[in-house]
This record gives sequence, C-alpha cells and structure tokens, in this order.
Amino acid sequence: MRDQIVVVGGGLAGSMAACVLGRAGHAVTLIDPHETYPPDFRCEKIEAGHMDVLRRTGLAESVIQAATHTDRLWIARFGRVVDKTPFEQYGMAYERLVNTIRGQIPVCVPIRRSWVTAIEPDGDHQRVILSEGEAITARLVVLACGLNWTLRESLGMVRDLVSPCHSITLGFDLAPRAGGAFPFNALQYNPERAGDGMAYLTLFRMDAAMRANLFLYQSLKSPWIREFRANPTETLERLLPSLQRIAGDYDVLGPIKVRPTDLHVVRNVERSGIVLIGDAFATPCPATGTGTLKVFTDVDRLCNVHIPNWLATPGMRVEKIRAFYDDPVKRACDADSVARAHRLRALSVGEGPAWQARHWLRFVARRLRWTIRSLLSIGRAHPAS
Repeated sequence: MRDQIVVVGGGLAGSMAACVLGRAGHAVTLIDPHETYPPDFRCEKIEAGHMDVLRRTGLAESVIQAATHTDRLWIARFGRVVDKTPFEQYGMAYERLVNTIRGQIPVCVPIRRSWVTAIEPDGDHQRVILSEGEAITARLVVLACGLNWTLRESLGMVRDLVSPCHSITLGFDLAPRAGGAFPFNALQYNPERAGDGMAYLTLFRMDAAMRANLFLYQSLKSPWIREFRANPTETLERLLPSLQRIAGDYDVLGPIKVRPTDLHVVRNVERSGIVLIGDAFATPCPATGTGTLKVFTDVDRLCNVHIPNWLATPGMRVEKIRAFYDDPVKRACDADSVARAHRLRALSVGEGPAWQARHWLRFVARRLRWTIRSLLSIGRAHPAS
C-alpha cells in the first residue's frame, strides 16, 4: 500500500499540492468543505517571474489559459507617465485561479467535503479526525489551512503577530466615464505626495473589466476608507487628482472589497509527520506581490523535492520535516517577502525631504530607462547604413 498524504485546506496552496502530488503518483487525499472554492478577495494578478516557478509544478499552462494576459505596463509617478515597459502579467480572480487548479487535480485524488477537527500526531502515522468523526491515518499531513488557527494551536504551534494591520488592500473596477477604453491595459500609479499612506494603485485587465487594487497603510477604521466606501469616485479623485490626466474621466464601480493584512509567522512548527505551507506558515503583504510566489515556491520545493526524498526512506521524523523549513530556496523567498513588506511600508509612510528625494530619484531613473530603451528601439528599427 502506498504511503498516504493528507492535504488539509483547498485554497491555492492546498489545491496545488494535491494536484502536484497526485500527478506524481502519490496516494493523496484533499480535505476541504467547499465543492467549489467560493469568492475570496486575495491575489488577483500573477507576474511573469511567478509563472516561471509555477511552470515547475506543471500548472502554468492551465492558469495562463484561464487568465487575462497583458504584456506592457505603464508606470506613473507624480501624476506623469515615466515608463511604458514590456511586462508580462495575468489577471484573474482568486477563486477562479483556485478552481482552475482544482480542475487539474487527477481523478485518483479523493476530495473529502469535510472539516478537520483534530490531528493526533504519532511519529510515522498521524490520525486526521474529520468533522463527522471519521479518522484518516496518514504518514504525512500537509497543513494548507491559511488563516484558520485552530489546528495549529491545538498542535502547540505559536503565532507571532509581527505587524498588525500592516496594509489594507481595496479592490474595485474602474470604467471610462464616456465609454470607450483606457489608453493602457496595465498601469502602476504611484503616490502623488507624502502623507497619504499609499503604496500604489495598480490597474490591470481582468476579462473585459479594468481591475484596480489600491494598497494603503492606514487603520481599517480610518475616515478615508469610510469615505471611499460611501463616495468612491470622488474620494479616489481627491487622493489621486492627476490620474485623470492619464486615464481620462472615470468612475469607480463596486462592489468595493476591503482586505486588511496582518503579518505573522508561526513558531514551534517542527512536528513529525506535519508540514505547513503558504499562509499557514507566514502571511505576506499583498502590496509586495510576493504572496503567490511564496505559495508557488513552497509547493515546488515541498512536492517536487522534499516529499519524494522523505518517502524514499522509512519514517517521517522531525529531521525530515526540518529540511523543508531549512530549504535555502524557500528561506530566501520568505526573507525577500518580509524585507519587501517592511521596505515598501517605510517608503510609503515616510514624509519630508528624504521621502521627496527617494521618489524623485525613482522618477528620474524610470524616465531615463524609458528614454534609453526608446532610443535603442529606434536604433534597431533604423540601423545605420
């Protein structure tokens, strides 16, 4: 009989892990209460660099086919376009991303519509207790339960809250007021002034709509967010008065989705036969764009590297599990995500001459790169005779 692996949680990380392991011929059971993953405001865009990691899991092509692709990004600073750069990205709602991957899970992988109420670790054999009372015995349990803390706390794992309400993400659609179309398919619009607590606004195509994600560093109860919910178009115009110069007159379309993010890490995670991936291990800041990259990296390293090695020899002791958390590729990805989160927040909430200097340096550098790239393009189009 093949060694049994139980994946707890059918979000992005869990569905990917079940798919990759099932395709590799492992005996896997995915446990999640939802037949179809429900609407959830999380990742809505994947960048080309992330796709490179996703390709190692064999899932990139199915995701690309379900997403809306754009290949050029406009970048604006201080209300002016400073670059129009080649940039591959793919827009799709998070639930569509998850359900697309779920559709790739082999039929040999059973999906149990249930909750896990407890895990009873016992060295090489863990008992996974389902909500209806049934127990499944597994050699390895992959916890991909996101922000559901109950199971981890019951196992003695400790959550460290590193930065409460580190950032807030607002999601909505933007539409040209006079009809027609925007002059761009993707735009990154950086703050116009200091003191607004804004990281940036990103606009990108999602099906026929122009999707907007606005990243802020404010309290969830801030007057600005309350005003934006009540009068979104006027409030966004006051925050970004020069956006109309690039986009033309526009309207903010609802529903408006708001997602606060706490940064946390989990300690005491090393347990025989149990491993954490994705948000179950540590949450990223959405503004950094590293969330999907962390998930893809976790799944790639765990399912393509470590689990095959673990199953090749008897036992599932903590020494094996530790190898995943110590994986240099995973550790580098995690560290980069944390560093970006704190660096972007510091840059976005800073005020005074230092803030101005940093942003003007970025303005000049971007404009210079665009100018050089344009001149090189003209040179290639009209080579000297």
